[in-house]
Amino acid sequence: MPATLIAGASGLLGGALAATLDAQGIEVRRLVRRAAVGPQEIPWDPARGVLDPGALDGADAVINLAGRRVAPGRWTAAARREIADSRIRATRLLVETMGRARHRPPVFISASAIGFYGDRGDQVLTEEAGPGRGFMADVAVAWEQEAQRAPDGVRVVCTRFGLVLAHGGFLAPLLALFRLGLGGPLGSGRQWWSWVHVEDLVAAVLFALRTPSLAGPVNVVGPHPVPNREFAQALARAVRRPALLRAPAFALRLALGRQMADELLLSSQRVLPARLQAHGFRFRWTELEPALRDLVGRR
Repeated sequence: MPATLIAGASGLLGGALAATLDAQGIEVRRLVRRAAVGPQEIPWDPARGVLDPGALDGADAVINLAGRRVAPGRWTAAARREIADSRIRATRLLVETMGRARHRPPVFISASAIGFYGDRGDQVLTEEAGPGRGFMADVAVAWEQEAQRAPDGVRVVCTRFGLVLAHGGFLAPLLALFRLGLGGPLGSGRQWWSWVHVEDLVAAVLFALRTPSLAGPVNVVGPHPVPNREFAQALARAVRRPALLRAPAFALRLALGRQMADELLLSSQRVLPARLQAHGFRFRWTELEPALRDLVGRR
């Protein structure tokens, strides 16, 4: 039976992906930072560089979703170090372990983020665009560089995730505000938000696993990004509330800190899934409002 090793299987995305693989009859091995419970859990410690190379025996793929959440909480110096280290060390350990394993997995899917591009205004961004500036851009560059050091014979795909629409994650606090009628655009509302429904994200990762010609950076975003003001209007319609309360940029910076507010909420990234579409991937959720209504309706 095919087997897939997942780092970060307990998170929002990892849990959705593991559930889909399980449903398809694929053995899922989960890396855990505690004592293993059952044969499908494998203990590891990225901070100390501990992972048994035997964990990769028989694995057809390794999927790396490990990393500390970027929110909530202010980006103190300690938080920034933890965000970066949790991604870079986990990826480095997986790559080093592949090099020591008796049987290397043929494919390595390693998470990244569209934060790679930094704040780019109205510029249309495909995978050919270079990195931007800022903390998250620097993290994404280092993250991807570690993944690309995988040993010969391993196909590497760096999935640059956009804003994921799911029950949880960044959408949860927005939904709570909008249901109370307290939602609205953030800052100018002109910044582009590149989003993806969690169902399409899972499908895109599986597509990358099973498409041998797909390698390197891959934007995992829907085909139609929208300005933040349109996102706010669509979310308000989905919950049947007004979207009248604009959150000024200065208030967001005061609440979250300038760097966090600027990079997570106010930066503009108009990203397209060029490589996915060029390889024939088809999105189920192409328009924002139906995607939001689907999630709101499933509450």
